[in-house]
Amino acid sequence: MAPFSSIFRFRDDKGRVYFGEAGDSSNHTVDSLTGRSVPTFKGECPWDDNFVLTEEQRNVAEVLCPLPCTPIFMCIGLNYKQHAEEANMSYGDYPVVFTKPPDALAGPFENIPINPACVSMDYEAELCLVLGKDCKNLTADADFASYILGYTAGNDISSRYWQMPERSGNQHGSAKSFDKFAPIGPVITSTSVISDMTKLQMECFVNGEKRQSTKLDDLIFDIPAILQHLSRGTTLRKGTVIMTGTPSGVAAFMKPPAWLKDGDFVEVYVDKIGTIRNKMTFEPSP
Repeated sequence: MAPFSSIFRFRDDKGRVYFGEAGDSSNHTVDSLTGRSVPTFKGECPWDDNFVLTEEQRNVAEVLCPLPCTPIFMCIGLNYKQHAEEANMSYGDYPVVFTKPPDALAGPFENIPINPACVSMDYEAELCLVLGKDCKNLTADADFASYILGYTAGNDISSRYWQMPERSGNQHGSAKSFDKFAPIGPVITSTSVISDMTKLQMECFVNGEKRQSTKLDDLIFDIPAILQHLSRGTTLRKGTVIMTGTPSGVAAFMKPPAWLKDGDFVEVYVDKIGTIRNKMTFEPSP
């Protein structure tokens, strides 16, 4: 993996797509990235051996999803103490795991299409990590940082209607697996910049109203514990996005529930990574 601070993907003013180096910032945004001239990388994916920073500069016309694709999302549920308290749920000795398919991937500023069958729509601000190389059977003494390409912000968009046991059989992953239900970005920040993720602040806003706010030291299962559990007898492929859980403040536990509506804007902010901002676009019934 080539050394970097914060990688992002963009389209230049001629319509060509590049990976660029955004540099260090406490908050990368669409405004701070768009219109800049940035150095670009050579290579198709950040985890490739031939992925290197060049001296070629390009102008940023549009910020894209930081990953062109992912093999899978591995997601952790009920992983913040405050969230467990608001849900009145206890947690066990191992993380709750579910997955999202590759087509759940969306960019940091894309509109999110909501199928008419998806009701009781919710947001979940999440710190995400992207794997930079394959791993399996990691042990407690593993060099976990060496497997992580970097960290990014994400939103685990959820249709609580399809999460209810009578429709899901308590297998709630399908409620979160619709197309573009996992926007991430706007950059992937290196572990050299974020050496201790527990010091980061994460927040979520709906139409400017703060709904979630936490320090990331509230995690029940930390990154090493998550990677050990997910890799047990299982090969995790490079490019996999791991969503590490959401804090308290989701719409489902507000009184009354404050479900997302057509046209709502959801922002997720994480220190040293930046802010994603996505518009919820409800599709008409057929």
